[in-house]
Amino acid sequence: MRLKGKVAIVTGASRGLGKGIAVKLAQEGAKVVIADMIDAADAVKEITENGGTAVSYKVNISNQEEVQGLVQFAIDTYGTLDIMVNNAGINRDGMLHKMPKENWDLVISVNLTGTFYCTQEAIKYMRTKNYGRIINISSGSWLGNIGQANYAASKAGVVGLTKTAARENAKKGITCNAICPGFIETDMTCRLKEVNDGAAWDSMIARVPMGYAGKPSDVGNLVAFLASDEASYITSEVINCGGGMIV
Repeated sequence: MRLKGKVAIVTGASRGLGKGIAVKLAQEGAKVVIADMIDAADAVKEITENGGTAVSYKVNISNQEEVQGLVQFAIDTYGTLDIMVNNAGINRDGMLHKMPKENWDLVISVNLTGTFYCTQEAIKYMRTKNYGRIINISSGSWLGNIGQANYAASKAGVVGLTKTAARENAKKGITCNAICPGFIETDMTCRLKEVNDGAAWDSMIARVPMGYAGKPSDVGNLVAFLASDEASYITSEVINCGGGMIV
């Protein structure tokens, strides 16, 4: 119960990686606002049926006014905001020379601009109380990946944003860190098991030195640590969570 009494927002948390993070934070005692564009009733139900506290909030993080509403909702509902986990993200993959401008704009608007809006609004409030935890979910793709010019650029931008926010707010008791998940087993990645009789899945697993896909809870464990007071002297870091896949 390292996070008892804390209030957290987790974006993109209706399912998959975000849901795993939200569940872990709730297990550690945090009151969680599950923010997503789609219905998050299942995630709220899973948390509350296991003794946790959670509510959902429908939001498009690429809209600044909606993000302002999200942060205010968390404060109005639970009285404060301590932890912002920026997990929401999309991909529209394609080779650079064939990529439509709209696919570039869409990925940047959600993954990078949306993370900026959420970080900015959370920090505005956190600076008034001299305490806060910003945890941004980047990706190993920030180092570059074939067919992901837009996604890689957005996730590299998240790293730069994280480090800048960390430097600007360190003396206000706010830590800002980024996590780069590797190959995590979610509904989306499990679709690879159906491609070429599982060859696509096996190809990804072969890139992981530990030999298996991670679970959302693996990332959730790291988020919970960074959100806790145990990590109060850790800021501006980029931490891989990928079984050795990211080098």
